[in-house]
Amino acid sequence: MKYAISFFGVLIASISVMLFFQYQVYSDKLESGDGNFSYTQEIDITYRSGNLDIRHQFHNLPSGTINIQWPNLAVSPDCFMDSANSCNRLSEDKTKFESGEGHSQALSYIIPLEGDLTSQQFLKDIFVNLSNGEATYSTVHISTDNDVKGSWVTGLPLIGEQSLSLVNYSMFSGAGGVHELYWQVGDLTVQQLSDHFSFYSSNPLSPDLTKQLKSSKLLSDEHIAIVQAKNVDGQGERILFLEDFSLESILENIPLFQVAKNYQLNENPRWLREVVTSFLTDSTIGGDKAKEMVNTLTTNMSDDQLSSWVEKLKSLKGEKISSEILDKELSSIFDLHTKYFTMNEKMDGVYPLLFLDSREIYLNSEKILDGDIVYKDSMLFYPADAVLKKLGFKTSVGKNGYYVENESNRYRFPQNYGFYVYNEQRYNTTSEPITIIAGTYYIEENWLKKLFNAEITKNDTTITINSYSN
Repeated sequence: MKYAISFFGVLIASISVMLFFQYQVYSDKLESGDGNFSYTQEIDITYRSGNLDIRHQFHNLPSGTINIQWPNLAVSPDCFMDSANSCNRLSEDKTKFESGEGHSQALSYIIPLEGDLTSQQFLKDIFVNLSNGEATYSTVHISTDNDVKGSWVTGLPLIGEQSLSLVNYSMFSGAGGVHELYWQVGDLTVQQLSDHFSFYSSNPLSPDLTKQLKSSKLLSDEHIAIVQAKNVDGQGERILFLEDFSLESILENIPLFQVAKNYQLNENPRWLREVVTSFLTDSTIGGDKAKEMVNTLTTNMSDDQLSSWVEKLKSLKGEKISSEILDKELSSIFDLHTKYFTMNEKMDGVYPLLFLDSREIYLNSEKILDGDIVYKDSMLFYPADAVLKKLGFKTSVGKNGYYVENESNRYRFPQNYGFYVYNEQRYNTTSEPITIIAGTYYIEENWLKKLFNAEITKNDTTITINSYSN
């Protein structure tokens, strides 16, 4: 027993030395973050009898009032008398640290585990947070009885672990906050390939895979843990679960995971995150739709436009992103209005990259509400149904083409045949009067003028079509 306690003390001392030097390296990199203040924290977790007993110490706190956000699962919230002043700022109702000069405060609480500790247990939102604050450095100690055999993951770098006669002990420490806890029965091989990520797997990674991962491009400096596991419910803030540990899977999912963490994309389809990630990593990843969209945009951008587009995406970090926001930014890049992302969200296939004239359309002083004016191949196309119906024609689609009719004039426009039919007479053409664009029929501006006696005038805000009977 004395030997175990002595050995445990030596372990703690040696790990503390390692922590000191690691903290010196990280301390120069600490940032205040998005909150109004920053702090460091140390969390001691002891698993016993189906509960996690947590002692949570906060350091470098500001002197102002700080609201405490307890985990929903927390029971028995209280102060932890780590020192004479470690609870002197805790309010009676335990909802805040009151104003004061005690810059280190400590709390204790219990997280009950329903059904005890089970393999592949993934626990989220189990730690106290401070309103308007951001943890810039965290240390986590985890202790269990010696007969509890398994591996812990926090998302922070693993500093050390040891099995003693009475307890199993693990220590994690690194820059940033800690948000979740994962436990799995049995031993996992841990490989920390860089300051940015560690791999937890049943077997070591191959040398070739290790070499390529070390040189991979990352989107964030914050360390993450990649765990080889399946059937885990959800992903973490700093823990990524992957069943497939192939190079392709890892190189694709790490940046996707980082983009999901750093950009508010939760309500968007997966392909949108894949497109954003592809541009941020200068690669093409994801499904067929994302790859085609990335290729389309890249092909249509100059080098300067591509560089500006990537910078705009970087500037959106931390913001809520939607198709409408991306269309606005894309329109500014091309200096032409587009609904590329919005329209792609409405369909399973890939909507083409089209540029729209945002001016309002008037026909004989009446506003046309349906359809957009589209630029394609340096020509301007008007929504055929909307315009021609306002001109007094009936429009329809038949097996031999697009039909336009009124009491005295009948047109038929077959697709890709190089002619049109007017009142049963065929006329050859060098271009298509009626064109299908993304499933919608459009009429080209010059053909609108020629065939339907339209006079078109334009200013900065409107396009006016005046038509005279044929």
